[in-house]
Amino acid sequence: MERQPHALVIPYPAQGHVAPLMKLALQIASHGVKVTFVNTESIHAKIKASLPENVEEAHLISLVSLPDGLELDDDRTDWVKLNDSIHRTMPGYLEDFILKVNGSNANQKFTCVVADTSVGWALELAKKAGLQAVAVWPAGGPCLALALHLPQLLEAGIIDTDGTVLKDEAISVSKDVLAWTSTEIGWGFPDPVFQKLFFGFYTIFLQYYKFQDWFLCNSIYELDSAALQLVPNVFPIGPLLASNHLATFAGNLWPQDSTCLQWLDNHASGSVIYVAFGSSTTVDSQQLHELAFGLELTGQPFLWVIRSDLMNDGSLAKLPEGFINRVSNRAKFVEWAPQEKVLAHPSVACFMSHCGWNSTMEGLTMGVPFLCWPYLADQFCNRNYICDVWRIGLGLRKDENGVITRDEISSKIKTLLSSQDIKANAVRVKEVARKSLHESGGSSCRNFNNFIQHIKSI
Repeated sequence: MERQPHALVIPYPAQGHVAPLMKLALQIASHGVKVTFVNTESIHAKIKASLPENVEEAHLISLVSLPDGLELDDDRTDWVKLNDSIHRTMPGYLEDFILKVNGSNANQKFTCVVADTSVGWALELAKKAGLQAVAVWPAGGPCLALALHLPQLLEAGIIDTDGTVLKDEAISVSKDVLAWTSTEIGWGFPDPVFQKLFFGFYTIFLQYYKFQDWFLCNSIYELDSAALQLVPNVFPIGPLLASNHLATFAGNLWPQDSTCLQWLDNHASGSVIYVAFGSSTTVDSQQLHELAFGLELTGQPFLWVIRSDLMNDGSLAKLPEGFINRVSNRAKFVEWAPQEKVLAHPSVACFMSHCGWNSTMEGLTMGVPFLCWPYLADQFCNRNYICDVWRIGLGLRKDENGVITRDEISSKIKTLLSSQDIKANAVRVKEVARKSLHESGGSSCRNFNNFIQHIKSI
């Protein structure tokens, strides 16, 4: 009996990393490769709760979990504590798991490890076990180019070993790639603890980059070519999207509320403002109220995703008094939405977004204009490409008190909805994204098929 290729896929345990790796895993499985998807125990429980019962059998995917090293009642929203524990304990658990599987059944042996670059240590474990190591950069090309240029930035004295920017000048890796300010780089935090944490993701990538045999990224060559040309031997396979009805559940840490789709059916084409800020953005009550009043001022229908953990003080979101009653005939509130289906719905006019890379890929592939509200990490870079390179959206500006006001929100929405240029650009970028996935010569499709052929030949 011929041995079936078997991929172990491991993401970093966060929504923005789990989702694209899960979609990639489902696509790999659909090409006849057995897939084992490894999460931490806490993420595993949330993923399992959102998946259909038959997903493992239907897609040859086995969902397994490993401890993250924390106690059951530890605070996993403490990113520094969680990250330290993961790097201290999970490599040992993963190595034991690989040895156990590969020592038990010759026909079930892993043949490759597909690892998020934020858990780059898994690539080293793969090589140690004699397996192919496949690195996946889940973000965009510009930030990837920046990561590979860290040694030059350190040598030039532009940054120090903690990532602190030492020179008051824009950071550039090429004249053809947008430069970063000190607050726009992926690790640019006022808090030195968070700066060290996020800078660590870049340095971990560099530390383990040498172990990869294949290097994939969730990007589109035609949209990111200037940056991707600076990265040797990378294969862009984006946008990683839901390729079937089960994949729409991929990587969700909250149950999806699909009632919003029926609600969208009852609204005119190009009329609804979709508001969603990903899995980690938080706001204070003042900013929440300004957003609510801004949406009210537009007079447009809106679909607003309000997570239970949206507030930065840990409380439940409390909207302005009387607000829900005043907008009840044109508003829908959900805790989590089936985002790709929402963005593909004809009634959606624009996407107010934190500009996380997954949301960016999904929005531009559906041809939806953006209203950009970045929060952290690579989201500022993504905003710059949305607004200044692809020209498919507008940015929101904070006032002197650091607040995005209701007037700023309502005026930018009205400007965006009336801009024929932005709408035309959004359609053009959508066509580029869709073409990259086309089976007859699409660049991402071609790269993915070559990758599948490679892991099947191992």
